[in-house]
Amino acid sequence: MGKYRWRICALLFFATTINYVDRVVLGLLAPLLQSTIGFNEVQYGYIVTAFQAAYALGLLAMGPIIDRIGTKLGYALAISIWSLSAMGHALVHSALGFAMARFALGFGESGSFPAAIKTVAEWFPKKERALATGLFNSGTNVGATLAPLVVPWVAVRFGWRYAFLLTGTFSAIWLVCWLTFYRPPQAHPRISKAELDYVLSDPLEPTAKVPWLQLLSFPQTWAFLLGKSLTDPIWWFYLFWLPKFLVSEHHLNLTGVALPIVVVYNCATAGSIIGGWLPAKFLAQGWTVNRARKTALLICAVCVVPVIFTTHLHGLWSAVGIISLACAAHQGFSANLFTIASDMFPRRAVASVVGIGGSGGAVGGMFIATFTGWLLQLTGSYLPVFIIAGSVYALALSLIQFLAPRLEPAEIG
Repeated sequence: MGKYRWRICALLFFATTINYVDRVVLGLLAPLLQSTIGFNEVQYGYIVTAFQAAYALGLLAMGPIIDRIGTKLGYALAISIWSLSAMGHALVHSALGFAMARFALGFGESGSFPAAIKTVAEWFPKKERALATGLFNSGTNVGATLAPLVVPWVAVRFGWRYAFLLTGTFSAIWLVCWLTFYRPPQAHPRISKAELDYVLSDPLEPTAKVPWLQLLSFPQTWAFLLGKSLTDPIWWFYLFWLPKFLVSEHHLNLTGVALPIVVVYNCATAGSIIGGWLPAKFLAQGWTVNRARKTALLICAVCVVPVIFTTHLHGLWSAVGIISLACAAHQGFSANLFTIASDMFPRRAVASVVGIGGSGGAVGGMFIATFTGWLLQLTGSYLPVFIIAGSVYALALSLIQFLAPRLEPAEIG
C-alpha cells in the first residue's frame, strides 16, 4: 500500500533527536559551567526550573496554536524559536543569563511533542499510532546518546560556547527539510491512493477546534494530565542530573560520562520501541485497546521499581544498569501514555490534550528541579529523588485506571 507515512515518522524522529540534543547540553556541561560561570546547586536548580516554567506555559499556548494553524506551520514556528534560543546560550555570562536562555529554549521546545503527536494522528490509523509514537519518541534517546559523544569533545577542544552553537544549527537544517517535504496526507503528491485510503481508514471525525478549557471537563484529559505530571519530572531529572550524579558519585570527568550515558539512552531507545510494539502485539492477539495499553503500562511501571536502590550500589556499571532499565521502562511508559491521548480524543483535539499534559509534566519538572537543587545543596544525597523515581509510575497508572477505566473516547460534540 506504500510506506510514505514512515518517511514522515522519520522526520519526526530527527526533530525529536535534535530537540533532545539541544535540551541535554546543559546537563552535560553543568560541572564545567558551575566551575567557570560559578553557580551553585540551588542556582542550577533554578536554571532548570526556568526551562520547565517556559515549557509549561508554552505547552498551554503551543497546543491550541498547532491545532489552529496546522502541523506544518506549527512545527516550523516551534523549531525556529528553539534553534535561535539554543545558539543564544553561547552569548551569556551568568546564571541569570542561562536562566533567560533556558526559558526561551523551553518555550520553543514546548511545541515539539504536540506537533509530533498531531502529525502521527494525521498520518497513521489508530492501530499503528503506538508504534509510530514509539519510533519517533526513540529520538529522545538517540539525541541524549549523541550529545555526550559530541558535546564534551567540542567543549574541551573549542570551548563550551561552541557546543551550544553547533547543536543549535542542527534544528535550522531540519526546518528547511520540514518546510520542503511535509504536507498533510490529503494534499501530499507522493502518497499513493492505497496508502491514503489506509491512513484515512478510521471513521471520519468533525474538524471544529476544541478549546482547551472545555477539554478539562473530561476525566480522560485528567487521566493523561496526571500521568504526565507524575512521570515526566523523572525523565527531566535523568536529563539534567544524571551526568552530575555520575561525576559526583562515581568520580568521572566530563568526557568520562559519555560511555555510561550512551549505554543508558541506547537502552531507553529500545524501551521506547518495545513499549510501542507491545500493545500492537497484544492487539493482534485480539485484546482490547484498553487491556493492551494498560498491560504495557503496568509492565513498564514494574520495571522502574529497582531504581530506588541506585544510591546503594557502589559499582559504576551496576548503577548504570539499573538506571538503564528505569529509563527504558520510562520511555515505554511514555510511548503508551502519549498514545492513549489519541485513543481517547479526536485528531482535532490531540495537540491540545498533549499540550495540557505536557504542561503538567513541566510543572512537575519545576518542582523536582527546585527540590533536587536544594536537596543536594543541603544534604548531597540523591536517595530521596531515586525513591520518588521508582514509585510514581504505579501511582500514575492507578490514577489513569481510576479516571479512564476503559479508555473510552471523550464525547466531544
